[in-house]
Amino acid sequence: MNAEIKDIEKYWYALRDLKRSNAIYPAYKQLRELGIEVFTPMKWRMTKRNGRQFGREVPVMPDLLFAHDTRKILDPIVAQTPTLQYRFKKGGTYCEPIIVPEEDMNRFIGAVRAAEDPKYYSAEEIDSLMTGKNIRIVGGAMDGQEGKLLTVRGSKVKRIVIKLPNLLALSVKVEDEYIQIID
Repeated sequence: MNAEIKDIEKYWYALRDLKRSNAIYPAYKQLRELGIEVFTPMKWRMTKRNGRQFGREVPVMPDLLFAHDTRKILDPIVAQTPTLQYRFKKGGTYCEPIIVPEEDMNRFIGAVRAAEDPKYYSAEEIDSLMTGKNIRIVGGAMDGQEGKLLTVRGSKVKRIVIKLPNLLALSVKVEDEYIQIID
């Protein structure tokens, strides 16, 4: 793809935030304030401060975030922020950032927002032995989602796995009546 086109079209870029996990002003907040669409998978964690326990939302992977904008906008921000970097493709050309296809990212974000209890896995944790048949969800909050059926030995709960290739996977609980097997 032409480099000039990449500079002016919006894509989902995978970024790395090198700030500490307990930083007050992480990169996803900084980018949101600058008007950039950002997605960071979040989870609830109980923390203790001054002897009191409370819950707060924290990133699943503190160093992973996705920004939806052009290189023309993102490059100066990344250059000015020493703790913010692009994630680069393994085996790609020199310094080629990871771009997540729009359709994959929208599917992933939709699944995260529709799920009550999402479980996240790194790309290495999900292997072909854990995933089974290709399925589509028909009806319910996750209508139209496609992925693989997660098979965990001894579990009575059925889950669908939705992947962002080489980055992250998400599994979401699915009711039997909504599952349609795809060939």
